[in-house]
Amino acid sequence: MTYEDFASAQSFFLWSTFAVALILGAVVNKTNFCTMGAVSDWVNMGDTGRLRAWVLAIAIGVLGIMGLEAAGLVHLSSTFPPYRQNNLVWLENVLGGALFGIGMTLASGCTNKTLVRAGGGNLKSIVVILVVAVIAYFMINPFPGSDKTLYSTLFYPWTNPTTITLTTQQDLGAMLFKDNVATGRMVMGALIGGLMLLWVFKSADFRSSFDNILGGLVVGLVVLAAWYVTSNVMVDAGGEIMSLQAYAQNWDFYAPAGAIRPADAGPLAPQSFTFVNPLGQSLGYLTGGLKNTLITFGVVAVAGVIAGSLLWALVSRSFRIEWFASVRDFVNHFIGAALMGFGGVLAMGCTIGQGVTGFSTLALGSILTFVAIVIGSAATMKVQYAIMMRSEG
Repeated sequence: MTYEDFASAQSFFLWSTFAVALILGAVVNKTNFCTMGAVSDWVNMGDTGRLRAWVLAIAIGVLGIMGLEAAGLVHLSSTFPPYRQNNLVWLENVLGGALFGIGMTLASGCTNKTLVRAGGGNLKSIVVILVVAVIAYFMINPFPGSDKTLYSTLFYPWTNPTTITLTTQQDLGAMLFKDNVATGRMVMGALIGGLMLLWVFKSADFRSSFDNILGGLVVGLVVLAAWYVTSNVMVDAGGEIMSLQAYAQNWDFYAPAGAIRPADAGPLAPQSFTFVNPLGQSLGYLTGGLKNTLITFGVVAVAGVIAGSLLWALVSRSFRIEWFASVRDFVNHFIGAALMGFGGVLAMGCTIGQGVTGFSTLALGSILTFVAIVIGSAATMKVQYAIMMRSEG
């Protein structure tokens, strides 16, 4: 997918993202694919249907990346965010994942589910989106008149010293097969992805659940589609074929006069779906005067998921306006949203961003985040249940 000018290439990059996100929003709404619901069903009722749907999405991502990377069709050495970086920020992965898991439980769903609910008419989700967006924005961007961010003030001084610098990239294939990384990635991808598929389809109940299979299948495939598109949109710069990111990084040399320069080259790197940082980017876009330079993959992905969910809600006549049932309900959602904002940025992703997209790269940090999210969410549910039983007793 090579274009003669940057504007055309970027347009395809963004519109393709919107189209895939539209599918994601519609299918997640239709199938009730929900990562928080997956943990809740498992912990509270022993039902693993939606958990298997989540693991199916991960398995498709892992196996798909294994094949695409082996064929040279995706490029994951430098991604946004940098899942496979050689700096393992394990404490931020674990702490951020736990905070996100607690937050999504209090807020009745992860950020992706919140966007889907917003598209379906849930006004509570609008409040959650706004809170997550503000926290995420200031975790990354400095406060007005300052060079300090929430991250640099609250976390960096004590989490950064725990960073482990590896001699390889942090994906399992590179770490375990240092002498033959390509083979290692194939072996680990096939092993982990295959075992996941075996567990998923071991359940007869799951095999008979159309919605759970469809939800997991589509979530995994849209993550792969985004990886493929963002790795393969190129610009022909006078005979030199360049990625969008490389072109933007050398803008002054290649771009013609009058061309619109993106505000940041980072979000033009290969990437796939995640929804906490993109909410912060979306806030920056809205408050920055709706400038084209601020439109990113993440901004378009957020819009696409909401639009897709809205379309399905209208077609299925399931659009319903919902509001908080009580002050306590509002407080729980507000606190949960704040924790998702902090945790999602700290861990570099959410249940989709790290739990599917990051996991597809088999990055150790992504796996740690996934486990921490599940534990944080499950523990919160246990505490909520204990409090409820005590109040009733």
